[in-house]
Amino acid sequence: MILVTGATGFVGSAIVVRLAREGIEMRACVRRDGVAMPDGVQTVLVGDLTSDADWSQALAGIGVVVHVAARVHVMDDTAADPLVEFRRINVQGTLNLARQASTSGVRRFVFISSIKVNGEVTKLGIPFSADDIPAPLDPYGISKMEAEQGLREIAAQTGMELVIIRPPLVYGPGVRANFAAMMRWLRRGVPLPLGAIHNQRSLVALDNLVDLIVTCLTHPAAANQTFLVSDGEDVSTTELLRRMGKAMNRPARLVPVSAGWLEQAAALVGKRDMAQRLCGSLQVDIQKTRQLLGWKPPLTLDQGLKKAAEGLAP
Repeated sequence: MILVTGATGFVGSAIVVRLAREGIEMRACVRRDGVAMPDGVQTVLVGDLTSDADWSQALAGIGVVVHVAARVHVMDDTAADPLVEFRRINVQGTLNLARQASTSGVRRFVFISSIKVNGEVTKLGIPFSADDIPAPLDPYGISKMEAEQGLREIAAQTGMELVIIRPPLVYGPGVRANFAAMMRWLRRGVPLPLGAIHNQRSLVALDNLVDLIVTCLTHPAAANQTFLVSDGEDVSTTELLRRMGKAMNRPARLVPVSAGWLEQAAALVGKRDMAQRLCGSLQVDIQKTRQLLGWKPPLTLDQGLKKAAEGLAP
């Protein structure tokens, strides 16, 4: 049986739907009663992901854990010390779950990490690889790196198999934040000053990420490996917006403003990080994932954008 944490979130809920569709027995962790789940899915109430949480009920009879729950990266964090809060949930809470999982007989622990463990930007044409030395820069990325390190220690001590997956930006039906905002701007025909951005970025459609996760549940070659994942096609911000517009049957109204000017303007208004995401490059190399697992993304970038557009809220 599979245990899915974070089962009501953007990624977790998609995993639950996929496993239910394939008739795979699972248990979904939820934080409140009355959460709608596909027919036949067991649910178990859990509290916060903390260092002293009791997972015994959730882990009973479980063979594989897919750990998606986390304190996620936020743009305007109000915590007095964000790193302390990220460590409390993403490191201490995760390692507590993993220790209890190994004790209860779980044979494989699939951890959804983040490309932020590798870093924030890449030089154009020089993508991150799964075996690069980690170089996280923000509290979220640091906490994910420390969780990975602790999980490897637990796996080495107990023999529980560990699979780590580091996705870049994940998009799909129900996506939020900046990706959803850009789609809404395009839908309304808002002119955007992003018509001359020559970066390259990797993204991953939600269905592609879920497909890799499902592959890693049982694939023997996945044991004790770290994988990067993407749609297998990198695009500039300008090209992404054009193809978003096409997926929505809307013309992308893009004004050609240089990346350098945008970065300077963003710095003046305190939006340097946003400018970096729009103008900088972040590429990932999924060759290891392809070769070791024989995996390829089921959806193309355009197919993924079409699904995201269809699922965009008004």
